[in-house]
Amino acid sequence: MSISHAPPPPDATASGIPDSHGSGPQLLQPIRPLRPHTSRRPRLPRWLRRTTGPLLLLALWQLLSTTGVLTSDTLASPGRIAEVAGDLIADGSLTSAMGTSLRRVALGLLFGTLIGTGLALFSGLFRIGEDLVDAPVQMLRTVPFVGLIPLFIIWFGIGETPKVAIITLGVTFPLYLNVYAGIRGVDSQLVEAGESLGLSRWGLVRHVVLPGALPGALTGLRYSLGIAWLALVFAEQVNADSGIGFLMVQARDFLRTDVIVVCLVVYAFLGLFADFVVRSLERVLLQWRPTFTGR
Repeated sequence: MSISHAPPPPDATASGIPDSHGSGPQLLQPIRPLRPHTSRRPRLPRWLRRTTGPLLLLALWQLLSTTGVLTSDTLASPGRIAEVAGDLIADGSLTSAMGTSLRRVALGLLFGTLIGTGLALFSGLFRIGEDLVDAPVQMLRTVPFVGLIPLFIIWFGIGETPKVAIITLGVTFPLYLNVYAGIRGVDSQLVEAGESLGLSRWGLVRHVVLPGALPGALTGLRYSLGIAWLALVFAEQVNADSGIGFLMVQARDFLRTDVIVVCLVVYAFLGLFADFVVRSLERVLLQWRPTFTGR
């Protein structure tokens, strides 16, 4: 009797079927990772992409003004605003007003930074400081600083002092909150590691606490700058005889929307420049702190 031989089983390595030893499927070729898809389209520079939105808004504004949807009494056209800005620069009124406003903001920012940072350090580093300082500051920061303008006029008169005091008050509280939160947000394990290395109390503050609180302090500074320009707008519209806010008050009395928009644009660019300065400081002072920058 002849014995028929069964055909050999298909090669497990070719079919991907587990072999008799249960070692799993064996592939003929190794798996190669797929190459990431790269677009061949040239990418626009980032500065160009960031300016696209404002340019489109400006073009829409000019289109609405040209077609008559926006009348000159409601809002002047961008061309008219550029012309008025050139006239104000030529006669020196805009540059003089900018110098006065910058001086007021600088003084208010200086005093507010010293007061807010000093209180935050005292309250954040010492428990007795928290008990004495934090509760009054939390109470005062809920009071609208704009509502204190009449009181400051009674106390300090109608000169430069109440204007600088309003800006100082607006800067102090945001900076205090962020510096205080930055100090109390330092990881306790880092403090314990510093103590185990033999650092003194001042060494811990200098090498551990203050560097850990620096990101929060710079964030508070950026926020305080925005509040400073907002406080300046209110301060310069009360018994002022110079500054950008004074130009706005005059323009309001004569229904000059073009001058008002010029002053608002100046406020916006000054605030943008101040924010750029602080962000540059962040890149320099926080090089040790890698962060996500978006994709």
